[in-house]
Amino acid sequence: MHKDRTTTHDAEHDARNDAILIWVNGELKPRAEATVSVYDSGFLLGDGMWEGLRLHKGRWVFFDDHMDRLLSACKAVSLDIGMDRAGLLAALNATAEANAMTDRVHARLMVTRGPKIRPFQHPSLSRSGPTVVIIMEHSAPAPAVRRGVTLATVPQVRGLPMSQDPKYNSHSKLNCVIACLQAEEAGADEGLMLDPHGFVNTTNACNFFMVRKGEVWTSTGDYCMNGITRQKVADACRANDIPVFERNFSLVDVHAAQEAFLTGTFGGLTPVASLDGKPFPETDGPMTKRLRALYDELVDRDCA
Repeated sequence: MHKDRTTTHDAEHDARNDAILIWVNGELKPRAEATVSVYDSGFLLGDGMWEGLRLHKGRWVFFDDHMDRLLSACKAVSLDIGMDRAGLLAALNATAEANAMTDRVHARLMVTRGPKIRPFQHPSLSRSGPTVVIIMEHSAPAPAVRRGVTLATVPQVRGLPMSQDPKYNSHSKLNCVIACLQAEEAGADEGLMLDPHGFVNTTNACNFFMVRKGEVWTSTGDYCMNGITRQKVADACRANDIPVFERNFSLVDVHAAQEAFLTGTFGGLTPVASLDGKPFPETDGPMTKRLRALYDELVDRDCA
């Protein structure tokens, strides 16, 4: 398997990350000592939720949107974090301060149902409260990402809401991992996943957009992660009279597009160079650049 592919989460190397302090249940621990129990429900079963957040100019980008998503998902699966959003903000800020971080930072906030008394499935076996971990790194997208990632359509599809709702940002990511492996085996950076009806949905890691004749298209959102960057890009289109459509469309529509890009908290807008070996006419084209600028304005305004 190819080990040197570009991914949407490729970051510039930063030696400071070797000495980061990680929040584990209220304690800040050196990277090598930041561990959880092998009995933890997240390790045993993937029973947990997480959020990725960016720290920009000392502020957490779209913090309330991220907390809305995390808290609603945890409520839906009866996972009591034991902290409200003010407590979570204090934990994030304490971790940032301990690491002297203010900008170009990515944090992964993870919550599991906590350690189990026996290594089995039932949630009642987690009796000592949740596990909360914050990993925070100096992290900026690598320049290579701007040259565009390559996609391959993969056989692994997005799940139905009554099997495992894709709107959960859960630790159980095997579906997406399989899609990523299939993309690598096809020689691509990421996998473009279809929904259960065969319509284009999302990649294994990000939400997918394409540009056709001055219009911006993305999926209906029925089977993808309810992406915050995805929503902000759609909002920016509407606020600037750019036609944007959330609709069902198929691969034949994508191959007729002029541009395509991905959205996600870490990379913002990432251009797509090709799909299934067929290059798009423009990589990081004029619409992608315009929307990136509009999105960056939203970020600056939110953090002002």
